[in-house]
Amino acid sequence: MKKRTNKAKGILLISFLLFAVVLGVLVFRKYDTATRTVEPPPKAAPAASVVVTLFFGSADGQGLAREGREVVLEERLEQDVEVVVEELISGPLGTLAPTLPGNARVLGVRVSGDVAQINFGAELRDGIPSASSAEMAAVYSIVDTVALNFPSIKSVEFLIEGAHVQDLKGHLDLSAPVAADFSLEQKEPAQVAPAQVAPEAK
Repeated sequence: MKKRTNKAKGILLISFLLFAVVLGVLVFRKYDTATRTVEPPPKAAPAASVVVTLFFGSADGQGLAREGREVVLEERLEQDVEVVVEELISGPLGTLAPTLPGNARVLGVRVSGDVAQINFGAELRDGIPSASSAEMAAVYSIVDTVALNFPSIKSVEFLIEGAHVQDLKGHLDLSAPVAADFSLEQKEPAQVAPAQVAPEAK
């Protein structure tokens, strides 16, 4: 009888110890969860507002001229190239002349080494006048704008709807990447685009 009582006490003690261990683990987990510091996800680099230089047609129609434009860049090269080229498409805000059709579209940008491959919609080719001067102004306004604002890029490869092209209007060879050429620039002070004032709320 005494052995049975001692055995029962032993089983009871073991059960109590197991219960204490399980309870201790549960309490520890609850405390650990409550006090654990959750690391916030890394924040993306903030966008930066910068002044870029765009090349448009000069006032006398004899070359290219500079216009400053404030844009927001996010320090992602291919996306930033696209932003700047789209500003070029939107046209000048000052007295300079547009070089690209206003309905032109950038379908994508890919940078490999020092070459930026820019894929345009067919509107670029269709909307440029047939004159050789218009084709040259369009091409070099793009190339010079990209190369000046992104020094790691030295030339631009043109695609239309994803396909390589020989030319836009039959005057300028685009079968290979086109290097920047600032000799078309008219040496005159760069224009600064007028500030855009938001309309007053009524």
